[in-house]
Amino acid sequence: MKLEFIRSGPALVIENEERLLVVSDLHFGIEADLAAHGLHFASRSAERLERLMRVIDSANPDRLILLGDIKHSIPSLTRQEYHELPGIMETVRSRVPLVIFPGNHDIGLERFAREGEICPRDGMLIDGIGFLHGHMYPAPELYGNLIVIGHHHPLLALRDEVGCALQEPAYIRAGLMTGKGDIPVPEDRAGQTRLLFMPAFNELAGYDISRIIRDPFSPLSRCMDPGSAEIILADGTYIGPFSALVQDEDD
Repeated sequence: MKLEFIRSGPALVIENEERLLVVSDLHFGIEADLAAHGLHFASRSAERLERLMRVIDSANPDRLILLGDIKHSIPSLTRQEYHELPGIMETVRSRVPLVIFPGNHDIGLERFAREGEICPRDGMLIDGIGFLHGHMYPAPELYGNLIVIGHHHPLLALRDEVGCALQEPAYIRAGLMTGKGDIPVPEDRAGQTRLLFMPAFNELAGYDISRIIRDPFSPLSRCMDPGSAEIILADGTYIGPFSALVQDEDD
């Protein structure tokens, strides 16, 4: 298995029998929600779609896996989403076959998808790799494999004594622990399972990695082994174990 990290996404290419391009948390329509909370931005959907198409062209994948939260509004569609999503979906599928793992924000997305594009919300194996958005309990067959998830929007924030020195989208790679969290992780497969948390493609989304690990908010993050957690930047640069970053912050 070969992994390629694409910083301009962020996006990930996983090559085994197939060449899969993985993108998570596009959150098209986020601007309408921000406006409702008093933060007004012009829609960046066109620019976000252009960036996605450039990533697709450069990666030349067999299939594009969208790890959920393609749209943003909960619990329904906004006017922005209803207007923009049909063209966005058609533009993408005209270039590459789509595989969609719906997220918690994707209520109503089915009306814009074609038959066979939507996968189970609890995930499935594709080419020996587990995929799901990450807000639900995973299907049992995913354990014992690499599981790639979105939902968490990990962002590395390194701070010095005067403020934040670095803030970058990043990946969290970690193992699983049995007897932790609220899902029954099979003991015979826990040690073989590896989690890879993907950063958000949406440039307005990000959540501090320290908070994800210290205060987990999803079934899989609650079962993550913090001692094994490692941080990788969006371009593939290996930062190191999370434990080392915690020690640096405490010094």
